[in-house]
Order: sequence, then structure tokens, then C-alpha cells
Amino acid sequence: MKKKSFRCALSGILFTSILGTLSHFLYEWSGSNPYVGLFSPVNESVWEHMKLLFFPMLLYFVFEKLMLENYPPSLPCINAAALLMGTFLIPVIFYTYTGILGFHLTPLDIAVFYVSVTAAFLLRYFLSLSGKKISKIHCLWLTALILLIFICFLIFTLCPPDIGLFRAPA
Repeated sequence: MKKKSFRCALSGILFTSILGTLSHFLYEWSGSNPYVGLFSPVNESVWEHMKLLFFPMLLYFVFEKLMLENYPPSLPCINAAALLMGTFLIPVIFYTYTGILGFHLTPLDIAVFYVSVTAAFLLRYFLSLSGKKISKIHCLWLTALILLIFICFLIFTLCPPDIGLFRAPA
């Protein structure tokens, strides 16, 4: 179980990192296709870069559910917690380091993505090994929050609010 969980975490880190990195360029490569922009960044804002983790990781979890035999019943809730933590870790780390430095650096911005992906899959790994169950009500809330964020990504791509999270950093 421990080896299988570790392999799944490692493959998830690689899949999400590679697809997230590629998706950074998809909107531009597609000729600014608005449908592609719903799932990949359309600008350099922190909000749009949260998509780099959210959609590839979500896709990995769906693919894994379809491919794994004996899929543990607690894994969807654990995956939801990891997906949310990784997605929200991006702005937390970005605004923390830029608040300390007073500016942003592209290499650190890139590192924020990879650290967030790795942290999300490590959380998933340790939660799955712990054997602790997430209550049905908590699982329902996690799932609802993922659906809400999914919808927000779609809406705010088309009409972003005029606040810092939705603007490219200076």
C-alpha cells in the first residue's frame, strides 16, 4: 500500500507538473482560443496561474479513478483536500514571498507552482497512509468548494474582478 501510494503521488507530481507547465502556453499556442482560455491562463495574474495546478491535478484524479482497480473509497475526499490545498497554496506562497521581498522574480514564481504541486501530492500521500477518514459532510463541503472554484475559474476568466489577484503582478 505504501509503495503504491508513493508511486501514485510521484506520478501525480510528474503529470501535474508537466501538463501544468505546458498549459501555461496553451492559450497563446491556440491563437487565443476562448475555450482553451477557460482551462489555461489567459494572462499573468496569480488567479490565472492557479489553473496550472487545478485543472491538470483534477484531470489526473479523474484519470486515476478510471484506471485504478480497488480504488479506495476515502480517496476522492483526500484528493479534494489536496487539490484545494495545492490550488490555494499558490497565492499564499506568491503573496508571502513578494510581500517580504517587495517584488516578484520569475524563477521564484515558477518554483511556487512546483512547490504547490509537490505539497498537494504529499498531503494526499500522508492522508491516504494515515487511514483517517474524512466525514461525509466534510467530503460534501470539499466537493462543493471544488465545484465553486471550477465555476469561478470559468466566470472570472471571462469577466475578472478589478482586484489585485486578477491583475498581472508589476
